[in-house]
Formats: sequence, C-alpha cells, structure tokens
Amino acid sequence: MTETVRPFSLRKRREDPGQQDRRDLAEGLAQTSRLINQAYQSFNAVRDPDLIESYVYEINALQSRYAYLLRRLKELDGAER
Repeated sequence: MTETVRPFSLRKRREDPGQQDRRDLAEGLAQTSRLINQAYQSFNAVRDPDLIESYVYEINALQSRYAYLLRRLKELDGAER
C-alpha cells in the first residue's frame, strides 16, 4: 500500500487578487480613519488661526480620501457579486 506524501511548504498560498485589493482598501480606510481622528484632535487643541485653517484643509483632504477608498471598496464588492 503506497501513500502519497505532500511536501510541506511555508510559502503563502496564492490568494485571489480581488481579496488582496479588498484587504488593501480596508487597511487604507482604517489608516485614514485614524488620521482623521488625529487631525480633529489637533484641530481642537490649537488656537492659532493659521493652524486651524491648515487642519481644516487636512481634514477635508482626508475625508475625500476616505470617501474614495470607500467607493472603491463598494465597487469591488459589487463587481464580485
């Protein structure tokens, strides 16, 4: 009686490119959310009008990035259904 022996490998399994994209987008969303929270904390801590203005621009830019990443993630989920 012969048994088939499969070689043991520590290599990662190849995953679906869509899965990797989804993971990257979710990671980007989480990171952008953290950055938005940090920008709001800094905004609330400053009194200088120039710094306030800079945080307003930063928050708006981060919110735009967040909306983009969320839209891409939704498009990716919709394309796989």
